[in-house]
Amino acid sequence: MSLHPALRQWPVLPRDRTGTALWTSAEIAAATGGRASADFQVSGVEMDSRDVRGGDLFVALKGETTDGHRFIDKAIALGARALLVDRPVDFPHVLVPDTTLALHALAHAARDRAQAIRIGVTGSVGKTGVKEAIFAALDRGSRGAAHRSVRSYNNHVGVPLSLARMPARSKFGVFEMGMNHAGEIRALTAHVRPHVALITTIAPAHIENLGSMEAIADAKAEIFESLMPGGTAVIPADSPWCQQLRAAGERLGHKIVTFGRSADADVRLLDSIVAANGGSLVTADLGDTRLCFSVAEPGEHWVGNALGVMAAVRAAGGDLGAAGLALAEMGGLKGRGARHQLRVPGGKALLIDESYNANPASMRATLRQLGQTPATRRIAVLGSMKELGDFADGFHAQLAEPLAEAGVTHAVLVGEEMRALARALGKGEGGALAAGLTFAHCDNPAEAIAALEEFGLTGGDAVLVKGSNSVGLGRLVNHFTSRDG
Repeated sequence: MSLHPALRQWPVLPRDRTGTALWTSAEIAAATGGRASADFQVSGVEMDSRDVRGGDLFVALKGETTDGHRFIDKAIALGARALLVDRPVDFPHVLVPDTTLALHALAHAARDRAQAIRIGVTGSVGKTGVKEAIFAALDRGSRGAAHRSVRSYNNHVGVPLSLARMPARSKFGVFEMGMNHAGEIRALTAHVRPHVALITTIAPAHIENLGSMEAIADAKAEIFESLMPGGTAVIPADSPWCQQLRAAGERLGHKIVTFGRSADADVRLLDSIVAANGGSLVTADLGDTRLCFSVAEPGEHWVGNALGVMAAVRAAGGDLGAAGLALAEMGGLKGRGARHQLRVPGGKALLIDESYNANPASMRATLRQLGQTPATRRIAVLGSMKELGDFADGFHAQLAEPLAEAGVTHAVLVGEEMRALARALGKGEGGALAAGLTFAHCDNPAEAIAALEEFGLTGGDAVLVKGSNSVGLGRLVNHFTSRDG
């Protein structure tokens, strides 16, 4: 049977000749300088034995307190196809002198073999959500040829692992980079070597370690240091540190693209109105064109995020139409805005899960969002914000005003640092800052669950749960959502 002429003439691209396996044993050995014990192919790369899936390469990393080689049997039992190890084992493997260095080498090989446009994302607030939005936009526009780091794999292990997982056929790669000390993003961006680098915002996260907002901005600007030649630095025009970030990018010779509400922003907000689903309808000016698109995620902060997404997608050569559709369809991520409907006496209550992370800027943004959420009563469960050092008491106490502005009826405050907010709310006659605002302070999530149960949720309530991940408010979210299911 002969092929239709149109099929015979279909262009064959170099990526079409690439194998479908993520890695072969020969490729892993060549990338790492190791020695393969057998011929094999793997479909994934994993460093945590608990997360191994069938067909994975399990990388036995050695840390300060544990050694991944202890979990080889568990990884094999869960379906690992092969291992990356520093000692011979009785399973298919590649033997290397140092598994951490080998993972880095594998990451660099994945980066260099794929003809992918790479986008790096950092910032004090919104990294993961913006990374997911850029990925959704590029994946839709490229029909499934985009790759990204999953979860918050944004540190010295997660970034190389995410790179090592990038298929050779990828057209785009989106990588999140986090830090809590100066110099960390410099090392991460050297792995990724992005073509586009986006800073979402500058806020007092990790100020305990960095000492000042200017130092935080400098640390975030490290993402520009390993941008590819001709790369684009995407920065927030409305930030007080915009000029500092711009100067950092310009010193390195990069193209600068700004986004925000500022009159001189390259991707500028013209108008936004709240949509019926709680999101926003946005009109933006990109200089040579205007876009009107919907953003499913609620809150003014997501209007700004969406402008950054559009700037990054355009800089990467992506499809802006597909980006608009992706933003219209995005749902909240677990711990970062996921919304749950709880069955309670009198109907349903809304629970907004922001339990994964918190700093002063994101606290204010999500409390503002809570204030715009239609509800009979608004309840805030707030966990301590970490890594604020000597600034902690002041930043926690300052949340009293946004709580009142949001029309919060009741607050459950969790963690030692939240005592400063409890004191601020307890000042004045009547024992509360604002009329009708009551609160309880708890030491841990278990006490917070009991306090919220005692308060009692009813139909029409809206509950915001937000705090640093180490506080453990995900337990409270799981308690109420699993009981409801």
